Amino acid sequence: MTAPNGRKPKLVVFDVEGVLIPKNRLFFNVAKSMGTLPLLKVLFYGFLYETGLVPLKKTLTRIFRIFQGVNVDVMTETLRRIPLMPEAKEAFAALKAQGCKTALVSSGLPTFLVEKLAGSVGADYAVGFEVGIKDEVLTGEVWGDVTEKNGKFLVFKELIEAEQVKPSECVVVADDRNNSSIFLKDVQKIGYSPDFVIRSKADVVVNGKLTKILPIINQNQKRRALPPKDEILREFIHGSGIFIPVLAIRFGMPIIAVFICAVLAFYTVSESARVRGKSIPFFSAVTRHAASQSELCQFTLAPIYFGVGILLTLVLFQAPASSAAIAIFCLGDSAASLIGGTLSRKALPFNRAKTLEGSLGGFFFAFLAGSVFIAPWLALVGAGVGMLIEYLPLPVNDNLLIPPVTGLALTLLIAFH
Repeated sequence: MTAPNGRKPKLVVFDVEGVLIPKNRLFFNVAKSMGTLPLLKVLFYGFLYETGLVPLKKTLTRIFRIFQGVNVDVMTETLRRIPLMPEAKEAFAALKAQGCKTALVSSGLPTFLVEKLAGSVGADYAVGFEVGIKDEVLTGEVWGDVTEKNGKFLVFKELIEAEQVKPSECVVVADDRNNSSIFLKDVQKIGYSPDFVIRSKADVVVNGKLTKILPIINQNQKRRALPPKDEILREFIHGSGIFIPVLAIRFGMPIIAVFICAVLAFYTVSESARVRGKSIPFFSAVTRHAASQSELCQFTLAPIYFGVGILLTLVLFQAPASSAAIAIFCLGDSAASLIGGTLSRKALPFNRAKTLEGSLGGFFFAFLAGSVFIAPWLALVGAGVGMLIEYLPLPVNDNLLIPPVTGLALTLLIAFH
C-alpha cells in the first residue's frame, strides 16, 4: 500500500461526523428528545455555525448549555442508534490488516462518544472535545484542543509524534472545512462527500461506501465500465426534469408550480418517515433505489434542492428563458455525472469532484437541451453558464444555483438582444 509520494501510509486519520456517521444527527436526536424549544435552539445555533456567523467553540458551548442535565447514557444510546456509513467497519478492518494505524478526530462529538465509535470500528486513537460530567449527567461545560481554531492541527501533530511518522506517511479522510488545518501539503487528502472547501483542497473526492478510499490509498483504482444502478436511476430522474418546461407550456406555469410544491411536500414527509424506519409507498421506494448508500443513512436533501431550483426558475423567469435554463440544468448535469464517472478518474483543479470529460460532455448535452427552446447561440451561452456554476466549488448546492442563475443570464440576453 503506497501513498502518491511512494511512501507506505502508516496512519490514516478520519473525521467523524459526515464520514463515519451522518452529520449533525446526534445533536438533532438528543435535542428532539428534550422537546420542541431545545430542538429549535440547537437548530438555530447549528445554522449560525454553518453560515460562519458563530465560531465552533461558542456554538458547542451554547448547545451543551441546552444539554445541561442530560444523562450520559442518553447520549451513548442516541449514538448507538445512529447508523455507521456503509462499509465503515470493513474499511477499518482492511487498513488494520495492512498495518495502518487509524485515528478518529472529531470536533463535533465529545471524547467519550468518539471512544465508543473507535471501539465499534476498531480504530487505534479517539479524540474529541471534553465535556463536564457530574453524577453521570452533563454540566454544560466544554473544552479541548479540537474546539479551538486550527485545533485539529494540534491533535494531528500529537498523533504523528506519538506514532513517529512523517506527514507524507499519513492519509486524512474528511468532509468539511473544519478539517482544513490538517489538509497539509505532504498528506494524502481524501474528501468524503465533501463541502465546497474540502472539494478544492482534496487530492481525491469519494462518495458512497467508505471502502472506496482503499483503492485510492493503494493506488490501484480501476476505471469502471458502467456506473452503478442507483446512479443511473438517479441521473435518469434528474434528466427527466427536461419535461417540466414542456408540461408548463402545455398546462400553464401555475399548475406545474403547485404540482412541484406538492411533490416536495410528499417527499419531505416520506424522507422524515424513512429515517425513522417507516415507509411511504412509491416515494420511499424511489429513494431507496436512487440514493447512494451513504445518502440512505440520513435525510436525503438532493431532491429538495433539485425541485426548489426548478421551481424558482419557473416562477422568476418567463419562457423561453426559464424553459431553456431548466433543460440545460437537467440534461447537462446528468450527462456530466454519468460521463465523468464512467470515462475519467482525473479530477479538475479547484473542484476534485469534477472531471474534464464529464464537464465537456455535460456542456455538449446542455447545449443540445437548450437548443430545443432557444436559438443555438443563446443555448451555447446558457450551457457555458450552467457548467461554470457546476464546476466552481461554491458554498450553495449547485442544484439550487444552476437553474435560476442560467435563467437570469438568458433572460438578460434575450431582453437586450
